[in-house]
Amino acid sequence: MSYRRKQTGPNRYREDIGRYYENFVVGDIYEHRPGRTITSADNSWFTLLTMNTHPLHFDTVYASKSEFGRIVVNSCLTLSIVVGMSVSDTSQKAIANLGWTDIDLTQPVFVGDTIYAESEVLEKRESESRKSQGIVGIRTLGLKSDGTEFMTFKRSILVPKAGQTVDDEERKYED
Repeated sequence: MSYRRKQTGPNRYREDIGRYYENFVVGDIYEHRPGRTITSADNSWFTLLTMNTHPLHFDTVYASKSEFGRIVVNSCLTLSIVVGMSVSDTSQKAIANLGWTDIDLTQPVFVGDTIYAESEVLEKRESESRKSQGIVGIRTLGLKSDGTEFMTFKRSILVPKAGQTVDDEERKYED
């Protein structure tokens, strides 16, 4: 399980999320929660922030004449949200993302859709150059609330082995 509490003092606990290399098991699937309902503001702000000028993402009249008949949510936004949903289970303790491959956008996402994500551990191996770390490969799916897959991608993550990292906040509570 990715969620734990660590006692940091008398009657005091700190949430501890994420996984060390040893906690990953090939074949395990993590269902990421909570989901997220996409709003018009989410899509407009992200589209403007990233300077994506395609009117399909922000011009209602233009989008109404498209094959979709309405505004389509910026796929980079949905990718970012799906990745964010996966962090607590897959990369909260990661040292780095090593790569992204096979990003497929299989269905459009619309304002008002609620999306979820899940990740499967595909592979893991110890790092050859960093003995205290391992590399984990996952495949993540973006799913609408009705179960329709709208996105899939693979990610490779560099993860520490257990006991190899202690953040500064935790150090002050150690004896």
